[in-house]
Amino acid sequence: MKIGIIGAGQLGRMLALSGYPLGQEFLFLDPSPDAPGGHVGPILHGDFDDAAKLKELASKVDLITFDVENVPVDAIREIAKTTPFLPQPDALGTSQDRLAEKTLFRSLKIPTPEFHAVDSLADLENAVAKVGLPGILKTRRLGYDGRGQFRLRSPADVEAAWAALGSVPLIYEAFVNFGREVSVIGVRSTRGEIRIYPLSANTHEDGILRYSLAPYRNAGLQKQAETYLKRVFKRFDYAGILTIEFFVTKGRLIANEMAPRVHNSGHWTIEGAATSQFENHVRAILGLPLGSTAAIGHSGMVNFIGTMPQLEAVLSIPGAHFHGYGKAPRPNRKIGHCTVTAASPAARDKAVKRVLKTTA
Repeated sequence: MKIGIIGAGQLGRMLALSGYPLGQEFLFLDPSPDAPGGHVGPILHGDFDDAAKLKELASKVDLITFDVENVPVDAIREIAKTTPFLPQPDALGTSQDRLAEKTLFRSLKIPTPEFHAVDSLADLENAVAKVGLPGILKTRRLGYDGRGQFRLRSPADVEAAWAALGSVPLIYEAFVNFGREVSVIGVRSTRGEIRIYPLSANTHEDGILRYSLAPYRNAGLQKQAETYLKRVFKRFDYAGILTIEFFVTKGRLIANEMAPRVHNSGHWTIEGAATSQFENHVRAILGLPLGSTAAIGHSGMVNFIGTMPQLEAVLSIPGAHFHGYGKAPRPNRKIGHCTVTAASPAARDKAVKRVLKTTA
């Protein structure tokens, strides 16, 4: 099979690398001539909203998936009429709009922060009056890695928040006083088979994932997460990897957002699970038997953000696995990561601290 991947970033690159041993071929669509996927496969150069290029991609492959979410769903629906597109366009469309996403969670009885749509300053004032303070004003679309967000702590912040973000549709959400952030990653195949990875605990800095630790063992939270994930699988008749990020507060999960694709917090699965999220995504969309999602020991994943550490310094750390994406250094840009694997949580945490020092 030849699989088309919309987006040739590091996620697409790792998808292709996981699929080649399975005998698959890949073709990327990406506007950048030096995107990471180009190191491992051919790129069809074009914008994600270029209907002609999307149609050309569809004509050259047997199946299409994606590593980015900013693809116009109307264009996707058109090519999906002739070429299978997985995960399904409806799931992609829902994930692109925070209001649709939160509304989905509410309809599936998945706990999520209280929220209100905001299209005017009066809407924001009304939302603050109903939801209270503190709260987070977010753009409904295209915000990621902390972008497109404004935290309101007092009534004096309302006009400043509107001035900063008010040119686009917004959503106001109650602030969750959480103790930890976790994510669950699961996979469902076109045959309906489901496998779910252990929870990972995630630490962010300036809205960007800094590192993840897995498995995060809490039987009660794991059960909650799996229940919620399966509800989303069922709603969309889903195929592929799906991620939901949660806040943990008072022994329960509060859903923050979902991603209908392979996810940064699951990079630990490359070395730390029996089957990586990337390989399982390929298996799922092809209708192949899924691989085990069991953790192998204890793993940590550290993002390289902005600059790369010295290769020798990282590889001198026991259990370290270095991944460079071939991306030019730039502030707040994810340009690589390191996974560490260890026999115990203590050994893993020690290794993660050493990796973090190499990036300081």
